[in-house]
Amino acid sequence: MKKKSLSRREFLSTSTLVAAGFWFGIGNASGKQENLITKQLSPNNRLNIGIIGTANRAQSNIAGVSSQNIVAVCDIDDNYLAAASQRFPDAKTYNDFRKLLEQKDVEAVVISTADHTHAVATLAALKAGKHVYCEKPLSHTVHEARVVSQTAAKHPKLATQMGTQIHAGQNYRRVVELVQSGAIGKVKECHVWCEKTWSGGDRPVEKPPVPKNIHWDLWLGPAAMRPYHPEYLPKNWRRWWEFGGGTLGDMGCHFMDLAFWALKLRHPLTIAAEGPPVNKETTPAWLIVNYEYDARGEMPPVRVTWHDGGKRPELVNEGKVPNWRNGVLFVGDKGMLLADYDRRKLLPESQYVDFVAPADIIPNSLGHYTEWVRACKYGSPTTCNFDYAGALSEAVLLGNVAFRTGNKIEWDAEALRAKNCKEASQYIHREYRKGWALPT
Repeated sequence: MKKKSLSRREFLSTSTLVAAGFWFGIGNASGKQENLITKQLSPNNRLNIGIIGTANRAQSNIAGVSSQNIVAVCDIDDNYLAAASQRFPDAKTYNDFRKLLEQKDVEAVVISTADHTHAVATLAALKAGKHVYCEKPLSHTVHEARVVSQTAAKHPKLATQMGTQIHAGQNYRRVVELVQSGAIGKVKECHVWCEKTWSGGDRPVEKPPVPKNIHWDLWLGPAAMRPYHPEYLPKNWRRWWEFGGGTLGDMGCHFMDLAFWALKLRHPLTIAAEGPPVNKETTPAWLIVNYEYDARGEMPPVRVTWHDGGKRPELVNEGKVPNWRNGVLFVGDKGMLLADYDRRKLLPESQYVDFVAPADIIPNSLGHYTEWVRACKYGSPTTCNFDYAGALSEAVLLGNVAFRTGNKIEWDAEALRAKNCKEASQYIHREYRKGWALPT
């Protein structure tokens, strides 16, 4: 696409983009603001990081921060822990993350555990004065997401980042610019879909012995005690309500992130969901969730719809939009914009043959992990901090709440309650096993 320049006034009119620009060290009027791009992390100025969760998804997170000093590693699986210890022989080893957080030289932690332990580990780390990187979603429940974001706000010197790695990609930036510049007009409808599915079954009745390498009690953490079963580990926990949130919990923060960023979303007004019959133990094979949002400044009210398990928007089913495996479709009053992690397409294509794209005004990222590491060392902001990530996680998790209740929820974001559905409370909050309550 051709590019057009933007005036300073047009640039400053988009607060989200201004904030993103200042993260990259844009100078102030006197020219004295430090340029964070050129400031280097010298070998003797590396961050001391503790790793909580060392295998599977954690491998990518470890790779992202491996240039720093890994001084502690923690895992409930002794085999995984031994492998991590071989890689980082000078790091102290733990099975219990609470013990790791007592290690004085740990400045920051990377949390890559199952969803049900995200909040307890994150809050314990924040209260111990550690910077925190946590995988998505930020928590297992809506209430936990709110407590985590509020706690992070009380510790402004601690750098936080949620693991929505694609947020640092160039494609998302260009999509945000197109939407916010009005390339497709006013957006009143947005569809997000994901091919993936996590679902299945009832609770296992067999009671096999716990493998010697697994610390089952520590893996359960705040969850109610239940017998060990290999169905849960190492990754199928995502399809069990007690531990994860299914496809929406797994992928919602990645794809909904683009809609949140481009449309400047926070808290929905209503949430309604449909899917197969609710199973009290496991997540659904498919889900469709409708979120209604109020106007935001000059942006009109908008409906955002999530589809997973092979479900698609009608515009796709009718052949008006390409049938990508995963997609985010913005429907404006002048056109449409389809995107995924790496692609973007203005539709109908014939209408945009001579389209001139806006200038790139959101600076390219230094890297998702580098952004967090620099924030830990120098106090620069992060773009997936727990304020932004908390609101995103809340919305994602509310989709599961609406599905499990079978009601269209009228949401009171300030009070953190469903105004019209008392039974939603049991899914907004959770009970904690003795000794595992949220740190206060």
